[in-house]
Amino acid sequence: MTETRRRPANATVADWEVASRVLASGYFPHTMTRTARDADGAVFSSHTLGGIRLARIALGTDVTVRSAHPGGYAVNIPLTGRLVSVTRGTEVTSTVGQATVCPPDTDTHITEWHRNCEVLGVAFDRHVLEREAALVLAPGQRLPAQLDLTTPGGAAWLRLVESLSAQLDDNPGLLTNPLVGGHLAAALTTALVLAAAPTAVPDDRAVRPRIVTRVLDALHADPGRVWTAGDMAQCAGVGVRRLQDGFRQHVGRSPRECLLEIRLERAHLDLLDAEPYDTVTDIAQRWGFTHTGRFAAAYRARFGTSPSAARRR
Repeated sequence: MTETRRRPANATVADWEVASRVLASGYFPHTMTRTARDADGAVFSSHTLGGIRLARIALGTDVTVRSAHPGGYAVNIPLTGRLVSVTRGTEVTSTVGQATVCPPDTDTHITEWHRNCEVLGVAFDRHVLEREAALVLAPGQRLPAQLDLTTPGGAAWLRLVESLSAQLDDNPGLLTNPLVGGHLAAALTTALVLAAAPTAVPDDRAVRPRIVTRVLDALHADPGRVWTAGDMAQCAGVGVRRLQDGFRQHVGRSPRECLLEIRLERAHLDLLDAEPYDTVTDIAQRWGFTHTGRFAAAYRARFGTSPSAARRR
């Protein structure tokens, strides 16, 4: 499902106030204060893609914004101008070629957002992004407060975000298909983590051996497949015991536990972005869960709510 909210480029001052309210529902709840008396008109569009929200925001006036970003990370990318944000007493100034990463459930104060600053915002579910970071990053690595989007990985991620945002604005087409949206959302999440810590890309000398990375890549690419231990071992080119030992040593979980986590994350995104005709059973089976009772129990243990409650939300 793709949801869109827009304001025209020639919006009036009153429309700016409407844009603030729409921004709260289409991106993150916030408190916004206008610091200039005049306004040129606000432009806003918002889309949901597989559980990730993309918002293009040009407010046409000077503002300050406060938000705790409940339940999710906000990655704010200035396309023009600059953005000054303060989180936990640390100030981050991002201009074109940079992005500010706002942590979840933590007060962030955007102290400078001028009328000439257009922002492309990407909102990630906290659990999804942190789980991906735990799988990809080396021990002790954390997402930074600012991303450099001029590196090869950062620039590639930005091009992907801009391309998807533009297509959703102009002609969503296949992007409205939940299966396509889910895969694209997963790709955006992984690419962001890799862009944030490019040295985390594994090779033969990295923290994770290639056999583990190869299987994780395959599980992410096709989590709905019926995977056996033999299938995973064949994918890695080693025996089952060696593969399990590699996962225990370098991931801290078994291949089967990693597969369950990936499936739960994909089902979670689909439940939050479900079409009216999608049932909980349909979504569970889409991602390889054949027993709805066990799926519901695993989902509740992971997300603290039932699949049906998540779908209604």
